[in-house]
Amino acid sequence: MGFQVLGQGSSCRAHQPCAACRMLRRKCESDCLLAPYFPGDQVEKFAGVHRVFGASNVIKMIQMVEETRREDAVKALVYEARARLKDPVYGSTGAIFHLQKMVQELKVQLESIRARVRESQTQRDELLGILRNVNQLDLVPPINDTVFDGDSFMLENDVLMAYDPVKFPAECDWFI
Repeated sequence: MGFQVLGQGSSCRAHQPCAACRMLRRKCESDCLLAPYFPGDQVEKFAGVHRVFGASNVIKMIQMVEETRREDAVKALVYEARARLKDPVYGSTGAIFHLQKMVQELKVQLESIRARVRESQTQRDELLGILRNVNQLDLVPPINDTVFDGDSFMLENDVLMAYDPVKFPAECDWFI
């Protein structure tokens, strides 16, 4: 059951049965159609394909495909079998619909983020415009010696501001 020994002159090599022959409990010939695609150490890979499609159908499907494309066909069969075992109703179609839904949700999310970026850029541009205008204006008038006399200073029309740094309220800690 385990190994088949092939003799070629002085060198002998052991032929290990493929996963399909091992699972189906049959002798694995050297020209086994399934051996290149289901190595002996990947029994679970063939088990899923066999459970969904059946061994004879897998052999028929592989034979229908030209040799250069058989490996891709087997990969597709394995993917579909795993998807069918995971979701018997929809199979790989369910996975495709799920991925399409995720793409649509991500597109909506991306558009929302782009709108927020545009809004932030607009706000930034407005703030930069305000800063440019502030820098161009001279908001602080020059100090006039007649207005400022050392102890207190006067605003327009003799309005006296009673600002004395010694008597300034101590609870105003934001100034410090």
